[in-house]
Amino acid sequence: MTRIIAYYLPQYYPIPENDEWWGPGFTEWTNVSTARPLFRGHDQPRVPADLGFYDLRLEQTRLDQAEMARQYGVEGFCYYHYWFGGGRVLLERPFDEVLNSGRPDFPFCLCWANHSWTSRTWQARSALATNSMLIEQTYPGLEDHVAHFQAVLPAFRDSRYIRVDGLPLFVVYDPLAVPDVDIFLRLWRKMAIESGLPGIHFVGIVSSASTVSRGRSGRFNRTIPNLNKPSAEYLRVLQRGFDAVNSNGRVRAEMLAGGQALWWAKALLRKTQSVAVKYDHAQVLRHFYVAEDSWENVYPTILPQWDRSPRSGRADGIHVGSTPELFEDHVGEAVRIVGEKSAEHQIVFLKAWNEWGEGDYVEPDRQFGRGYLEALRRGLVQGRSVSR
Repeated sequence: MTRIIAYYLPQYYPIPENDEWWGPGFTEWTNVSTARPLFRGHDQPRVPADLGFYDLRLEQTRLDQAEMARQYGVEGFCYYHYWFGGGRVLLERPFDEVLNSGRPDFPFCLCWANHSWTSRTWQARSALATNSMLIEQTYPGLEDHVAHFQAVLPAFRDSRYIRVDGLPLFVVYDPLAVPDVDIFLRLWRKMAIESGLPGIHFVGIVSSASTVSRGRSGRFNRTIPNLNKPSAEYLRVLQRGFDAVNSNGRVRAEMLAGGQALWWAKALLRKTQSVAVKYDHAQVLRHFYVAEDSWENVYPTILPQWDRSPRSGRADGIHVGSTPELFEDHVGEAVRIVGEKSAEHQIVFLKAWNEWGEGDYVEPDRQFGRGYLEALRRGLVQGRSVSR
C-alpha cells in the first residue's frame, strides 16, 4: 500500500513577526488573493472552494482538512517546522494545538524547514526588490541541537507520529546546510534511544539536479548539475548518514523540458528583470522521475501544479496546462516506481497539501473543485492495478 505523506504549510494565521514585516493580518492568503494574471490564459488568482480562506487557529479547519485528506488516500501530514536556532520558532501554533489537543486523530510527522526568511521568502513583487534578511537560520552548536531535540520529543512520543520501520520519521529540508550534519544525526539518534525511542528515521530532501553544492560547513556554491547522474545528488546525502532521501525532480525536469542553457539564461535574467518563464506541465512530468527513484531508500515526490507568482509577483517558472488528469497519471507512475519496495518504504511525498502561494496544492479550488483529490485517489488505484 503506497504511503502518501503530504507536506503541510502552517502559514495561514497572523503572527506578530509577519504583521511587522508585511502589515497587520498578513498570511499566505494575502499573496494568494492579490495575485494577478501575468499573461493571457494565466489562471490567477486561485480561489479556495470547500475550505474557504481558512484560519489555522480554528480547530474545525484542521479537523476538516484531516478528514478530507484521509478520504482521498493521504496517510498523514508532514508539518513544516521552523526552528531557527537558539530556541527561536515561528508558525508553531497549529501543530502545537494538534499535538496538545490530540485532535485531529490523524498521523503526522515534522519537516525541519531549515532556511532563512528573507524579504523574498513570502512576498517579492519586483525583480529589483531588495532581498533583506528577516530572520536567519542559525546553527549555534551541540547545545542547540539538544534543545531542539527536547522540543520535538513530545511529538516523537505521540502515537499519531508517522513511523518507518518503527522509527519516527523526521525530514530535513536542506540536509547539507546543517554544519557537520553527520554529528547532528548521531546526536539525535543517541538522544532518541536514551529517551526510550528505537531511533529516528532521517530523510533529507534532495533535488535530482541540484544547482548548489555544500561542504561540511554548510556553505554553498553554485554549480551546474549533471542531468545524467542524479545518483550523485542522492548519495551525497545518504553518505552523510541520512536513512533516505525525498527526491524532487522539478528542476531537472524543467531543464530537460525547456533546455538547460535556456534555463540558466532565464535564471540569470530573472535577477534583474521580470522575465516570463513558463513550462508545459505535461512536458515537465515526462522528465520528472529517474531510475534512482526506485531505490529502496528514495521516496519520490508527486507535484500536482506549480506557480510561485503569488509570492514572487512575476512569471517565475510557471507550469501551464496542469490538470487533474495529468496528476492522476503522475500519481500512478509514482505508485509503480515504489511498488517493488518493502511495504514500509513505499513512501511518496505530496508537494503539497496546501502551498497555495506556490501553486502546489490539492485542496479544493473554484476551478477544479476536488478534482486533484479525486485524481490522487484514482492514481493510487491506477498505479496499484498496473503494478500487479
